[in-house]
Amino acid sequence: MSGVSLAVTPPRESDGTTTSATKHQQEVPLKQQLQQNSVAGGVMGSLRAIELQLVAFIMVFSVSGLVPLLDLVFPAFTSAYLLALSRFAFPSYGRTSSEIFQGSRFFRFYVIFGTTIALFLPLSYVLGGFARGDDHAVRSATPHLFLLSFQILTENIISGLSLFSPPVRALVPLLYTVRRIFVVIDWINDVWLNKTLPANAQVKDIAWYWFGRSLAVANLAYFSINLFIFLIPIFLPRAFEIYFRERNEIESKMAEDKRSAAASKPKSSAYKKAA
Repeated sequence: MSGVSLAVTPPRESDGTTTSATKHQQEVPLKQQLQQNSVAGGVMGSLRAIELQLVAFIMVFSVSGLVPLLDLVFPAFTSAYLLALSRFAFPSYGRTSSEIFQGSRFFRFYVIFGTTIALFLPLSYVLGGFARGDDHAVRSATPHLFLLSFQILTENIISGLSLFSPPVRALVPLLYTVRRIFVVIDWINDVWLNKTLPANAQVKDIAWYWFGRSLAVANLAYFSINLFIFLIPIFLPRAFEIYFRERNEIESKMAEDKRSAAASKPKSSAYKKAA
């Protein structure tokens, strides 16, 4: 959700060597490092597998007329825009690794917490609304799940493709988060202003009513923090830093090759004259 597919393992350089942070980790005893990598990779791998399984279900459930036309069109527009950026504005140099941000243990907890708030609980809310016959709850939360499913799917697809440069890949969670904040605001408006409890409501109905309200507010708070504290000031600048560093390295190498080629021409001419 916050760029989880792009930020779960330490980055590697294009030649297969590790960065300075990874080299520092190599000083840790091999057994301890393998245990840490196994635990972290297992948690994040399981999380991604669960997400992808839920995506298929959400996609089928969301195309049943519960998603507004604007939200149906948004993923197509975003995909076309990302392709245009990758072609004309930020072309890939073919050296990009799939990781942009090296996540710490706290960051992994933050991602898991966000997955629970943004995916698992809203999915439970929609399924519960479907089981209870609460069409209002289903219609309120489904657009959020629809956009989130497309974000997860897009992140997982482009994270393994060298076609997309770091800035383009970083824009995926940013664009979807901006749009989803407006969708969550509509969700809050539905459950706080357009939905009321009957006077003789039972305890389970009251609990369900406040669960929907609290969940909508929690999603707005999480994605606002994610956008303004992580994605914009940290994640996006890191992506541009990686991109321009790679571009400068390639340009420097090309300039050096040109100087070498220019320096070798007089020598070859001198050899020909001598012959």
